[in-house]
Amino acid sequence: MIINATASAKPVELLEALRGERVEAAVLQRTMIVTGASSGIGAALATQAAAANFAVLLVARRAERLAQIAQSIRAAGGTCEVLVADVLAAEAPTRIVETALRAFGRIDILVNNAGTGAPGTLLEQSDAAIAMQWELHVAAPLRITRAALPHVRAVTGGVAFVGSGLARVPAPGFGAYCVAKAGVRAAAAQLRRELRREGIAVSYIDPGAVDTEFSEASGMQRSSGGFAARPERVAANILRGLERRRARINAVPWQTAFVALAELLPALADAAMSRIVDAPAPPAQAPAPAPGPAPSPAAAPEPVPELQAADEFERALAPVARRMERVKLSPDFLRAALVPETTVTLHDLAMRWAGMPNKNERAAMHEVLDALAVAGYLSPNGDETWLVVRGAGEQR
Repeated sequence: MIINATASAKPVELLEALRGERVEAAVLQRTMIVTGASSGIGAALATQAAAANFAVLLVARRAERLAQIAQSIRAAGGTCEVLVADVLAAEAPTRIVETALRAFGRIDILVNNAGTGAPGTLLEQSDAAIAMQWELHVAAPLRITRAALPHVRAVTGGVAFVGSGLARVPAPGFGAYCVAKAGVRAAAAQLRRELRREGIAVSYIDPGAVDTEFSEASGMQRSSGGFAARPERVAANILRGLERRRARINAVPWQTAFVALAELLPALADAAMSRIVDAPAPPAQAPAPAPGPAPSPAAAPEPVPELQAADEFERALAPVARRMERVKLSPDFLRAALVPETTVTLHDLAMRWAGMPNKNERAAMHEVLDALAVAGYLSPNGDETWLVVRGAGEQR
C-alpha cells in the first residue's frame, strides 16, 4: 500500500492510512504447512520458517512434541498453530487445509515431509508393508496437495515433497521405502510440469543423510563420523530453496554429488550400500528333506484356517517386526487387544503394555497400529483412535 501524504492531509487521515497498511501487512504474512513436524527436519524447518516470518502449521501425530516445538516458536516471537493428525487418515487432508485457513486465512507453501522407513527386502515385504510405504510417502501427500491446491493457486504459492537419495540409489533391505521415494521424485516432477503454466512452484527436496531419529526408527544404522548433516543446517538450505522457488533442493549438495556419482558407477554403489545399511538378514531356511517317494496329492493335508489367520496376522506385523523386537512388544499382547467392534486408543494400549511408556515406546506402538490398519485389522476412528474391524484369528 502506498500512502500519499500531503501538507493538507489531516492527522486522522494519516493515522487511518497507517492502520490500514499494518492490517494489510498482517494479512499478507506468508504461511507454511509442514507435515511430520514433531522431530528432525520437519521440526527444524518449522522453527526456522517461523523465525523468517512465516505463520506455520505444524502437523504430526505426537501431541507432546508438537506442543514443545510450538512453545519454543512462540517464545521466540513466531506465529504457529499445531494439528495432531495422522496423514494417513481419510479426513487428514480436509482437516489440515481447514485448520490452516482458519488460523491464517491462506496457504503459501505446503511441505509434505511426514514419513518413515520400513526394513525388509522388496519381495519379502508383505503387501501391507509395501502399501503402507506407498500410502505414506506418495498417496497421502498427493491427497493433501489436492486439497490445498486451490488455496495455493490463489496466492501463486508452492508445494514441496521430501524425497531421498535412496530414490536414485536404492539401499538393500529397504525395498518398499526406496520404491516409494522414487515415486515421490516422479510425482514432484510430474506436478511441476503440470502446474508450471499456473506459476505454482513444485519442489523436490533431497535432504541427504541427516542426523535424526529417523534412521534408527527405520532400522538403519545411524550415520557417524560427520557424514550425516545436522537437521538445522538441512532445514536452512531447504527454506532458502523454498523461498527461491527452486524445482530441486539439494539440502546437502556434496551428498547429492555422491549420489549422482553412484548412479554412474552402480557396482561401487552396490558395495558402498552394503556397508552403510544394516540390511535385515534373510529368513533361515529349513533343511532339505531326505530323498524319498513323493507324497500322493490326495494325502496332502487341508490348510487349517486358524494357521492361515495366524500367518496373515504375522505378515501384517512384518513391516514393524524389528521395531517390536527392539521395544519388546509381543504379538500376543496385540492379539489379545484386537477385540472386534471395540475401540482402541494409542494411550490406553501403550499404558497397558508399558505402564508409563516413553516417547520411543509410544511411537513404536503407533507404527504397529498403523501397520494393522493398513492390513485391515483396524480402521482409523479419530486422533490416535481405531475401531477394531477383525480379530487376529479372523481371515478376510
